[in-house]
Order: sequence, then structure tokens, then C-alpha cells
Amino acid sequence: MAEQPKEPDIYLTLYRVINAPIEMVYVAWTDPGLLQRWLAPGNAVVSRAVAEVVVGGTFLIEMRWADGGSWRTRGVYREVVPHRRLVFTWCWEGSEVESLVTVEFESESAGTTRLTLTHSRFAQDEARDEHERGWLGCLAKLEDLWAG
Repeated sequence: MAEQPKEPDIYLTLYRVINAPIEMVYVAWTDPGLLQRWLAPGNAVVSRAVAEVVVGGTFLIEMRWADGGSWRTRGVYREVVPHRRLVFTWCWEGSEVESLVTVEFESESAGTTRLTLTHSRFAQDEARDEHERGWLGCLAKLEDLWAG
């Protein structure tokens, strides 16, 4: 019997060096109040954030746009290693595609953190490209938490 062809894994990986200690950057990814400050791109805002940061816990972000539209994404934490690594599923409301987000934290130097974000399991290149633009906007807001 012929082996089924394996679907390609469509993913993106982004890197940032953030001017804050690893503990603070990790908290920005795990505290709902802080998630509300940065986890929506552009002029969108987070109107609701849930982060039950334990394996099997719920992840939920509701974004509102300036035009009044809203989007919800939800997921489940698959791996939680404090100050090192978070892995959670990512599924937009109304979609059946469940992707996977992996965030890794490393101390770069005193007071700075190297963040590696990998978002994988996209169904198509276009979805990856849209998410890349979104993540770039979110990461800029995350960096701004410690600017100035």
C-alpha cells in the first residue's frame, strides 16, 4: 500500500530581543491584564483575555477593531515551562483549523530577553502571511510595554 503524502507544515517563526528581564516578559504572556495591553495588532484592542496557564488550561483573546468588529481566538495550553516555554493551540471562532503557537524565552543579557515565537500548522500560505502581519503588530506593542 502506498504511503499517503504528508501535508507540508506551513509555519512562521519570529524573533525579538526585548528590553526586559525574562520574568517580566513571561508574565506579559501569562497575565490576562497584561495580555489586554498588547495582544491585538494595529488599532485593535483586547476587550477580553483569559489565560489559565496550566497544561489543559484555557486561552482566549477577544479583539475589537475600531470599526466595531470583533474576533475571538481560543486554545488550550499544551506545555507550560515557567520562564522558558509556552505551547498552546490557536483557533479562530468559526474556523475548524487549529494551529499551534510556541513561545520560547531565553535570557539574552542582563535585563533582556530573546523571544522566539513559532506559529505552525497553518492550512495555507495566505493564513500564515496574515498571522505574520498580526504577530508583528502585536510584538511591537509587547516591546512598547518597556519602552521609554
